[in-house]
Amino acid sequence: MSNAGHEGTVGPQPFVFGGEARGDAPATHRNRDGIAAVLRDVLPAGGTVLEIASGTGQHAAYFASLFPELVWQPSDTDRQALSSIAAWGEASASHNLRPPVRLDASADEWPVARADGILCINMAHISPWSATQGLFTGAARLLPEGGPLVIYGPFVRSGVETAASNLAFDENLKARDPRWGLRRVEALDALAQENGLSAAEPVPMPANNLMLIYRR
Repeated sequence: MSNAGHEGTVGPQPFVFGGEARGDAPATHRNRDGIAAVLRDVLPAGGTVLEIASGTGQHAAYFASLFPELVWQPSDTDRQALSSIAAWGEASASHNLRPPVRLDASADEWPVARADGILCINMAHISPWSATQGLFTGAARLLPEGGPLVIYGPFVRSGVETAASNLAFDENLKARDPRWGLRRVEALDALAQENGLSAAEPVPMPANNLMLIYRR
């Protein structure tokens, strides 16, 4: 679900699947380079990066091509998303892109036992709070000491004015599903503390988004 991001709209952008398995989420074309620029300074030099909620799989295919020294493991819960991720993987020439696995962030057990870094794009606001709670619990379980948990999306911060477009987006999300909505950075920081992770300063991104970088 990650590729269905805000990116200046009033609701998650739908996947466009057309007549093939590969979906297309327009937001990925706009945000991938900005995200990659931050990842270059954050991700480990080697090892496995687990991407939670990979959505169409476009981010996974793109980032795997940019970081050939890292094994990229995409995941999602949705069957159509998993098919799209697999199709993007088959079309990719990246040797380091693994087939997707079905992973529910809120589950007590994940199908991956270890990761050197975890990336989650545009999931927290379009999933129940339990998914974000599980994300931090899983990160504490899988990551080595110093391993990064990188979260991207629109958030609300105390003492920082929320953009009008984000407020409208939040209302739209809650109208669609009361379990959804923009999360407060302070709430995620509390989850980090509960799970033994430390937080870095949020990194401002285009279209009123943030990169939140936590480390175990």
